[in-house]
Amino acid sequence: MMLWKPLSFAAAVLVLQAQDPSPRLDLPKPAPAGVAEQTPPEKPVLNAASALYRVTLVQGNATAINYRKLTSSTKVELKGTGLAPDAIGQAKIKNKDGHLRIIAKVEHLPPASTMGGEYLTYVLWGVSPEGRAANLGEVVLKDGHGKLEVTESLMAFGLVVTAEPYFAVTTPSDAVVMENKVTAKTSPQVELVEAKFELLQRGQYTRNMAALEPMDMDPKKPFELYQARNAVRIARASGAEHFAADPFNKAVTMLQQAETAQGGKAGRIASAREAIQKAEDARLVAVQNQAGQTAALERRLAEDKIEAARKEAAQAADAEAEARKQAAMVQSENEALRSQLVAQLNAVLQTRATARGLIVNMSGVLFKTGKATLLPAAREKLAKIAGILAAHKGLKIEADGYTDSTGSEAFNQQLSEKRAMVTRDFLVQQGVPQDAIIFKGFGESGAIAPNDSEAGRQENRRVELVVTGEGVTPPPAKPMP
Repeated sequence: MMLWKPLSFAAAVLVLQAQDPSPRLDLPKPAPAGVAEQTPPEKPVLNAASALYRVTLVQGNATAINYRKLTSSTKVELKGTGLAPDAIGQAKIKNKDGHLRIIAKVEHLPPASTMGGEYLTYVLWGVSPEGRAANLGEVVLKDGHGKLEVTESLMAFGLVVTAEPYFAVTTPSDAVVMENKVTAKTSPQVELVEAKFELLQRGQYTRNMAALEPMDMDPKKPFELYQARNAVRIARASGAEHFAADPFNKAVTMLQQAETAQGGKAGRIASAREAIQKAEDARLVAVQNQAGQTAALERRLAEDKIEAARKEAAQAADAEAEARKQAAMVQSENEALRSQLVAQLNAVLQTRATARGLIVNMSGVLFKTGKATLLPAAREKLAKIAGILAAHKGLKIEADGYTDSTGSEAFNQQLSEKRAMVTRDFLVQQGVPQDAIIFKGFGESGAIAPNDSEAGRQENRRVELVVTGEGVTPPPAKPMP
């Protein structure tokens, strides 16, 4: 049984259509029989949107038989496949002077057109164990019967019969109707080998054409004439008019000669057969040229993508460098602002830069013991601090109140909150925006000196101003790599 399976994408698609999955060529229709062809239009230029003829192959398996040791002759059966289950036949193979004489006979084959409107005839193929399919000749039917005699130089091959649009095809179609089978009559001298070969997928000949109906053939006209018409229209649909103009125009000329009655029947048949061969040559050249141009186009598109990616990467690198430059400038400005602000605040009260921000320490004689009223000296210093803070827009201030350990923890907590609130209110009165400052109380926690002396307790009775905001708070340290 013949098996078919798709090849890999890269191997199967010989000519790709760029972007459009259903390629169609806008090609002129063939001229009516006997009418001269018009001059072909200018060859189209391919671009990313061009639709090209596409050839897709599938893979078939066949039993190849090695006749090298054959000393006389043998017979193999030709059995119909699922496409022609009633077909029967046999092939007699005779070894003579290092060449094999093949006499193949078939019966009960339906007309080739039943396989599709593009098919007109049958071809016998010899498939080598390496997968090369050789066209051994046309099997012309008469009332479902056909016979072919041919000499083959290969010593090992499998025989298959396929429906084809004309006799001169170079790749078997996947309309495989018969294949060889070894029987009891086959000489024991032969050896069997499995062969894999490529088939042209159904519908490839009719791409870029409307659905083909079987030809109405006049028995008075040569059968080869209809094959020539078929070959020319298939070549045209494949793009041969543009991509293989020379052999295509020769095929058209030979077809026109075959259409006339001059030269008699033999002359018309000869012209038709030459037209078929030229048309197949043109089709193959067109496919190859389109494949080359498509490959070049794909290379160019790939190079364009690489260049675009390179430019994008360069632009990204430039943008990153500019961002780093801007960040460095901002950081430099921020450091300058922070240094300036620290210097200004330090001139009034002790100020240090920390991860939390700038901390202004208002310790010393600020409040009396157990009181939340600012002493005059404290008010003077706070007024100067307020003037500095109000001059810098966008700052955030947190007033944190602390006490010594005199009294209970609850009392000291409330006292610290009142001292922080009083400080906040005074700064607001001096021009610091109200929405820029908050207050918190921490009670007797956070002591900065021992509470066992008056001097130590005086230092602990304090308010710290934590100043943050853009340009003031240092950026977070980067993690170590």
